[in-house]
Amino acid sequence: MTKTITVGGSLDDAAERVIEALNRVECGEHVEPQDNVTFVSWSALAAVMTDKRYELLRHLHVRPAASIRGLARDLGRDYKRVHADLAALAAVGLVEHDESGVWRVEWEEIHTTIRLDPAA
Repeated sequence: MTKTITVGGSLDDAAERVIEALNRVECGEHVEPQDNVTFVSWSALAAVMTDKRYELLRHLHVRPAASIRGLARDLGRDYKRVHADLAALAAVGLVEHDESGVWRVEWEEIHTTIRLDPAA
């Protein structure tokens, strides 16, 4: 599964992608499920995606964690910082916390598009 991140866009751009997919479905076309996150600016992405959070994503992809305390121990990091990092990543949909309490990253890859046009 792939997560797509777009940098430089708006809520309207994201809504257009959804409407386009809905229109295609209504016309009987098969539409592959997509999982997208849009950041309005590079600084918005940079505020979320730090080196430590990237390390956390990679770790959870390989080894889902049943507790934040255990995850912090595995990473050799402070519980409070790992908790804050998980909250930030979960808020934008980059990590998942299931009903059994396990933190995981299902994505094999994260594709990023960085728009350079003036509208970005």
